[in-house]
Amino acid sequence: MRAVLTGGGTGGHIYPALAIAKGLQERFAGTDILYIGTNRGLEADLVPKAGFPFKAITVAGLERKISLANVKILWQAIRGFQEAKALLKEFRPDVVIGTGGYVCGPVVLAASRLGIPTLIHEQNALPGITNKLLSRVVDQVTVTFEDSRKYFSKGVKVGLTGLPIRPEILQAERHTALNNLQLKDDLLTLLVFGGSRGARRINQAMVDVVREFGNSQSIQVIHATGQTGYDEFIKDCQNKGIDLDKYVNINIKAYLYNMHDALGAADLVVSRAGAATLAELTVLGIPSILIPYPYASENHQEFNARALADRGAAVLVKDKDLTGPLLVKEIRSIINDAERLRNMSLASKRLGRAGALNDIIDCVEKILPRH
Repeated sequence: MRAVLTGGGTGGHIYPALAIAKGLQERFAGTDILYIGTNRGLEADLVPKAGFPFKAITVAGLERKISLANVKILWQAIRGFQEAKALLKEFRPDVVIGTGGYVCGPVVLAASRLGIPTLIHEQNALPGITNKLLSRVVDQVTVTFEDSRKYFSKGVKVGLTGLPIRPEILQAERHTALNNLQLKDDLLTLLVFGGSRGARRINQAMVDVVREFGNSQSIQVIHATGQTGYDEFIKDCQNKGIDLDKYVNINIKAYLYNMHDALGAADLVVSRAGAATLAELTVLGIPSILIPYPYASENHQEFNARALADRGAAVLVKDKDLTGPLLVKEIRSIINDAERLRNMSLASKRLGRAGALNDIIDCVEKILPRH
């Protein structure tokens, strides 16, 4: 079999595409993969490193206001469509799969026009503009969140699959994770992170959390500040008279290279609300306090967070409302109520989809020509 994957701009679009590519090769021996993206996105770096052939086309995202720049962008889109069409004719794929980002537009549209079976996967609870438009021409839409269905037009074939999870996350086990992190197994573990670059607002609130729970006999804390926020966080603690060396239960890291262990050890998580993060939390059944990144496109992280909060798996705190005292209050109200913590964990687990990758590959298989 031959398959084209496309998706770009951010890791949130690229990593699911790479997981699907690997899943196809596992399901269908000898599958040839071609990844089509842009030279401006992360895919130009990540895809070759993952070992897949990569081709770039000319395309850019439209600005959200009327401008002369959009005229140029529309011209690039036409050019990108023609380039994608030429690549598809040359590669002759059996299926084309898009995972979001503006590069998907010309590639998936060209595939549809050429009569090639097409599938798109939407990671977020609020579908992006590109995927909403493409949903009208593709053979199958797959989604991470049940809440996404209502945003697609009636008659669009939508399948709830979840988001592919890294194997090391699926294999995470609490006792092993605690040992690897040199943490105690008789304390609750609070894991806090804001993404690879951190989240300044969360870091600022965490100063009060550290002071409140330092040397607690009931909870241990792992806080990843992000590489760019580490020095500022340490300085903020010092300015408030906090001596981190005296708090044996507080672990401050710039970056967590072993996130699978951190998640495996966690009883409660404080984080942003990216789709991949929430997929990992729910597959492991971890309760969470979610602070959506307010500048995500179309505020999609808040929609992601609400998908969990409305089902009892998380508490949603808006970034603009986040303060140290509020975060301390929310953490304390959960960890001091064993029944609530347990119920949140069960609600989170019910939303998890460990078989997401297989479900997506099943959907691909159903639209292949022989079917």
